[in-house]
Amino acid sequence: MRRLGMFKNALRKVFANGSVRLGGGVLLLLILMSIFAPWLGTIDPTMLDPGSQNLLPGTTNVFMTLDGDEFEHFFLMGSDSLGRDIWSRTLYGGRVSITLGISVALLAVFFGTVAGLLSGYFRWVDAVMMRVMDGFMSIPAILFAISLIAMFGNALVIVVTAIAIPSIPRIARLVRSVVLSVREEPYVEAAIALDTPVWKILLRHILPNATAPLIVQGTYVCAEAILVEAILSFLGVGMPVEAATWGNIMAEGRSQFNAYPHMVLLPGIFLVLTILSVNILGDGLRDSLDPKFSKRSDK
Repeated sequence: MRRLGMFKNALRKVFANGSVRLGGGVLLLLILMSIFAPWLGTIDPTMLDPGSQNLLPGTTNVFMTLDGDEFEHFFLMGSDSLGRDIWSRTLYGGRVSITLGISVALLAVFFGTVAGLLSGYFRWVDAVMMRVMDGFMSIPAILFAISLIAMFGNALVIVVTAIAIPSIPRIARLVRSVVLSVREEPYVEAAIALDTPVWKILLRHILPNATAPLIVQGTYVCAEAILVEAILSFLGVGMPVEAATWGNIMAEGRSQFNAYPHMVLLPGIFLVLTILSVNILGDGLRDSLDPKFSKRSDK
């Protein structure tokens, strides 16, 4: 009951933060738009129509499918050089980008937490593990991702892995610092004296102290992953060219940016809003969950 009460108080404090409500609300809206893309987009993002090329936003045109069917379609955000609806492609692109960002965050947090717990608790593991993490941190994240994708292909699993690996050392160092500070606490020493299994000490006594900073750091990793994926796709080394991602959409429109800037700017707005909302959400969670920032905001 005590833990349940503490959890409710923490939730109440989190949702009382304006940044959490703003960032979380915008992010939730973007996620819902991506989920309901088949209904909001009204057209297949891969459908081509040579007669609807390079249309400006707000244009209504007769769309002809490859099967010869015709129907009138409203291009809310215009069309690209192949006659595809940018609005539909942007909505479907949100599915890929947001899913990838969340997947990278979960993957980095999981492996970073395991590495940080083991490194902080076992001194002999720390000497080896931290040197490995230093090695990964010395390689630029985008360069590492490009190299891995070039070797193993640009499938979604490979892209997620290539972006997640450079983020693991940051999480590992965060968890390690928490373990080093908590390991000497009396309740941890008491658990050790009672011959409590190591896994139970790590999960029950030490890991809960790292939960708040892990949640905050996870949001930043998610935002960074979405941005890195867009950069990789824009450079042509990210997701497959035929996949509807924000980076691919902007990459396809860059050659005609001077004449049709909406091909790059409008999908870019969705990218910026997503990254900004995740960062604002992370700042709000940090202010709510970190005692140092909570005391500072209360003054």
